[in-house]
Amino acid sequence: MAQPSTPAATGLNSIFGSATHSGSLNPQLTGNTVLTPSSAGSSNNTFLMPTSPAKGRSSMDGYRPKITRTLGQRPACLVNASVTYCGNNQIYAFGGFDQYTDEVYNHVLRLDLVSHQWALVDNYGDIPGVRMGHTATLYQGDKLLIFGGENEHRTYLSDLIIFDLKTAHWTQPAVSGPIPKGRARHAAVLHDEKLFIVGGITGHITGHNNLVLDDVCYLDLKTFTWSRAWRFVGRFDHSAYLWGDRIYVFGGLSEDMDKIGDVWWLDVKGSPAFESTPSFGSLDRHASANRTTGSPRSYAVAPPAIVGSSGYAANSSSAQVNPPSFQLTTSTPVAPGSISSLKFISGPNVPSQGSGLHFHIYTSGTLLDFVTPATTITPQECSLSALELDTLRWQKLAEGRDIFRPGFRWHYCTMNEDGTKAWLLGCPTDPAATDLGPGGFEEYLSDIMEIDLRKYGLLGNTLTPQPHADSSRLPSMDRTVTQTSKGLGADLAKLFNQPPESGSGTDFTITALRDGDWDDDEMMSSSMMRSDSQTEQTWLSPDATTSPPIHVHKLILQARWPHFSRLYNAQMAEFHTKKMHIPEPYTVVKAFLYYLYTDSVQPEDCNDLNDVAGLLVISNIYDIPHLRLLCVNRLSKELDVDHACIIWHCAGIANENWLRQRASRFCLLHWGRVVRTEGFLKLPRHALVELSQEIDVEGRVVGGDELEYVGGLGGARFGYGGAARKASISSNQTQQLGSEIDDDEGMEMS
Repeated sequence: MAQPSTPAATGLNSIFGSATHSGSLNPQLTGNTVLTPSSAGSSNNTFLMPTSPAKGRSSMDGYRPKITRTLGQRPACLVNASVTYCGNNQIYAFGGFDQYTDEVYNHVLRLDLVSHQWALVDNYGDIPGVRMGHTATLYQGDKLLIFGGENEHRTYLSDLIIFDLKTAHWTQPAVSGPIPKGRARHAAVLHDEKLFIVGGITGHITGHNNLVLDDVCYLDLKTFTWSRAWRFVGRFDHSAYLWGDRIYVFGGLSEDMDKIGDVWWLDVKGSPAFESTPSFGSLDRHASANRTTGSPRSYAVAPPAIVGSSGYAANSSSAQVNPPSFQLTTSTPVAPGSISSLKFISGPNVPSQGSGLHFHIYTSGTLLDFVTPATTITPQECSLSALELDTLRWQKLAEGRDIFRPGFRWHYCTMNEDGTKAWLLGCPTDPAATDLGPGGFEEYLSDIMEIDLRKYGLLGNTLTPQPHADSSRLPSMDRTVTQTSKGLGADLAKLFNQPPESGSGTDFTITALRDGDWDDDEMMSSSMMRSDSQTEQTWLSPDATTSPPIHVHKLILQARWPHFSRLYNAQMAEFHTKKMHIPEPYTVVKAFLYYLYTDSVQPEDCNDLNDVAGLLVISNIYDIPHLRLLCVNRLSKELDVDHACIIWHCAGIANENWLRQRASRFCLLHWGRVVRTEGFLKLPRHALVELSQEIDVEGRVVGGDELEYVGGLGGARFGYGGAARKASISSNQTQQLGSEIDDDEGMEMS
């Protein structure tokens, strides 16, 4: 079998003690932690890691987002503008006000991400008045839906204007239904041809009529009809996202101007009020008047939009408000869908919303929280964290120094529709770092940082599997099983690994390394015999180490495995024998072949996490980016004590530095348990040495009274309980450790 010339094309044999491992892939452990008596109490570390220059490693060695200085007509100090990625490597900025002059704009600016040039866009049609605090939502790939905001008079708006990106023309459609209250700093999200508007603030900021809105409503974009408003959650400066037929709301400010760290969600599926065409006018008026509780509520049907649906000419700079008859005068009813919320109290991975400047974006059913540098926090407190919406579990993906360079302040964040890239826009904090002359420091959007989210194991929206958590909660009769793979692959997966005599149609066999004593170095090295060819290498397999055959369909291998297709088209030996040997563990090879059928490495398709780690190595050997992304995504989510060492080692073989850093930190954090796992004992000697050297040169393991002093396992001095510290357990006592740990939950602090 051919071996492609890709980096670190080293098999899984090295995990189990083979001498064939080539090179050393040291993870770049950054963000060294110093445990002091005041800080260690909140951690379950049992080691000290002072920052040491002797370590000789830098976060620059791994992936770090690139910062680029933009050119052209760079925007002034825009505040509360909208910044939206609109495809084709274009970012559009609209509106906002200058923080130095307080002038409010209605300019349209475009940033080309290829040339990094800003340009002022000439725009035509019903050009809207100046505004800030509005929302700009990409619709149908070539339109921006601008809603609300406030103008230069601090008057809150409720108009909808559409900007055509292709023609640079503005249009203001005629709308009907009860127009919502004018608002700014709200959130907008698209779902099923409906634009949902959530929360915001209304009334004059400096006046007594300051009100944080707690409603949700939507505009049917097929008929341009507004729905009625329902009560949901009071927020402004928050974010909203649609995932799994739920509207999620996170962050923002409350009525008391407190930064909020809980998440709310509203079920929109199954509610006729959300799924049908909005009703309004006399029907709503009678319905509300007949309510047995609460005050009656009236709506007025909007008149034809002669000068704009909100009662002003689009180009006018005068006050832009709703006519009084359009205002909602009574309290709104509760939204018809189920409303739930969850508050995160604390935790090592939960980002505190109370300090720093946060940006929230969503991808792959995951909320990403960028805690960016600010005057109120240190760089060590910055981070990139992720909240899985299906499991509502936080994970820290990167420390501040791994992603943010010092000397920059970031003001806007946007991402592409695929959910694979994000951009932060900002400027240097040091006036000397600019190229704009004496007044250059006032430049607000002079620099841009591009972040490849796939480097952090995020799938992107186009590769997002069906949410398993939601379906598992449903009754069996309501549960629908969705195949990740579709078409021929899904059908043939039912016949995978069935002999041809059974009528399965399999016409090719693949063997792997048999299951056995993987710690035998001689057996592992003997299985790696090769014979060189002019074009590529073909693997040979001694019979003693060959697994039972795996029966597959040649059609699937040719269509889904580029390496096999090249090999087969070259009519190598496998073409004639219809057999192939892959010198990797049998379970890993079998999982890889099944992935070619199903396009999935989810637990129902590949249950063992060690096999997923093996698939990560195979994805690197055969250069399969999709498989690599699926493996990194799952391994980062399910990283645990039992599999941390294998994940760390496989990530190093596959050149996945971010995952290896993450796994090494996990191993050091739970060192006492990790060294007693089967995965640790199976690591080859050179890997054991490398893992042990991940700690700083000045780091040391502590125990006894000193361990209690730094808040370790028996940290009673810091108020975390007085569980007795267990004696050190040698490796031959590993089997008894699991039950002992379960008996004493006081050993863990979170």
